[in-house]
Amino acid sequence: MSSPDKYDDTADDHERFEAELLAQDRDARSPSTADLDDETARQLVRELLDSGTVTPVVDQRILVHEPSGTAFESMQQLAVFHEGWTAAHNAGEADE
Repeated sequence: MSSPDKYDDTADDHERFEAELLAQDRDARSPSTADLDDETARQLVRELLDSGTVTPVVDQRILVHEPSGTAFESMQQLAVFHEGWTAAHNAGEADE
């Protein structure tokens, strides 16, 4: 009888499948900023301005993200940054 073909060995398939499912679950929980269109970004920035999370500096035409101290000229960049910052901040709290 010949030795088993290493390409036909399926002993580790369940582990690879489980790892793939865990990665998909992790990706599903993570917010995606790729689908943040202009209108959604404007709405988010309005909400951040109303809540005091963002402060406008009118004479310099920038918006300052208060929790991080980062300044932005673009609403889109600010919205994407805030989504990522919030996700990282929430992940840090979950780890504690």
